Amino acid sequence: MMAIAAGWIVILLLAGGFALDRTLTNLVEENFDDQLEYMLTAMISSAELDNTGDVYFIRPMGDQRFLEPNSGLYWQIRGEGREDYPSRSLWDRSLDVRGYHSDDGMHLYDSRQFSGEPLRIAERSVMLPGSNTIWSFAVAASREELDFQIARIRSILIWSFAVLGLGLFGMAVLQNWFGLGPLRRVRAAIQNLRATGADRIEEPLPLEVEPLVEEINALLAHTNRQAEEARTHAGNLAHALKTPLTVLTNAATARADDLADTTIREARTMQRHVDHHLARARAVGRRAVGHARTAVCESAEAVRRAVERLYPDTRFDIAGNRGAMVAIERQDLDEILGNLIENAAKYGGGSVFVTVDAEAGSRQCVIWVEDDGLGIPEEERGRIFDRGARLDTGKPGTGLGLAIVRDVAEIYGGSVELDESEDLGGLMVLLSLPRSQ
Repeated sequence: MMAIAAGWIVILLLAGGFALDRTLTNLVEENFDDQLEYMLTAMISSAELDNTGDVYFIRPMGDQRFLEPNSGLYWQIRGEGREDYPSRSLWDRSLDVRGYHSDDGMHLYDSRQFSGEPLRIAERSVMLPGSNTIWSFAVAASREELDFQIARIRSILIWSFAVLGLGLFGMAVLQNWFGLGPLRRVRAAIQNLRATGADRIEEPLPLEVEPLVEEINALLAHTNRQAEEARTHAGNLAHALKTPLTVLTNAATARADDLADTTIREARTMQRHVDHHLARARAVGRRAVGHARTAVCESAEAVRRAVERLYPDTRFDIAGNRGAMVAIERQDLDEILGNLIENAAKYGGGSVFVTVDAEAGSRQCVIWVEDDGLGIPEEERGRIFDRGARLDTGKPGTGLGLAIVRDVAEIYGGSVELDESEDLGGLMVLLSLPRSQ
């Protein structure tokens, strides 16, 4: 920021200094030229012709320098075929003008005909009354005074703009330093946060950085929630594996006759717990990558074909919005629908209805999975989502299906509810998932 400020200050000061230099220089030169023009006009108005046709002045030139040799101010009159008429200040020199002109305008130009003395010459060609000769009147002045004034102006400009530039840059540095001061306070607050182990920034900070502090606190809260979730699920997995491992240890220690069957049964239980936590971990990782886009009907049809092989006598019906898309990975949607449809086929009476986008127009895509089984009493519907909870122990399972569905759906911002199916009389699962934008 300071480098950009310095660059713009230099560019603008250079542009402004150049414009001001040209303006002041032109004003000084115009004033110098106006004086030459005034003296040239007075010279021409004082000129007359004598009896021999030569020019003379009816009144002397007013400036004393015209009488002092090499004074820096000169005049000269030249006519074709006539002898030059110079001022006494020229002494033994003469002005080498650019020649005769047929126009009546004055000509101004610089000359270096005198060594070490640059001149500014005002020259005009006129024809005096009673004469057929074109006379060239010229007034010359040394540029030393003019150049000294221009050099002095430029020196003042350079020093003034240099001081102005340093002052502006110093103000830009101070502005950046004090302007970024709140960020340094945020940095110090974060360092203090890490040193003290606090979970949010409580120090009052300026209004300019309050949105940043709020976002940092939100990020810290989100990180704490993730860490707490990780600890919870690690503890749940350890607890879930602890019982099967204890059973296996006891059976092996006692050299039980059914050790093989016990090992297979408990290993399957542990595998199911591991699959549940791996599914949840995969869902969290995929959600962090970015927004997914999956067609609900394609996933439901794929799950139906797989479940039909396990329950060939069950009738499956999938209806609804065929174009519904949800913001969830295809593999995770297959996991959710697979658990719901398989449970409906397992505990139902032979019919499973799946309605996609049952509540069209809502922000969430709602999927109904219904069966014609016995359903679940309303007082038991909250408990059924607990890990390992099973109402029908007569059929194989671990009680983790609905827990997996709930956890994965909530990771993506969805939800799962249980209700009674009005059409089939059994259980209806309402799965809400965010629509894909």
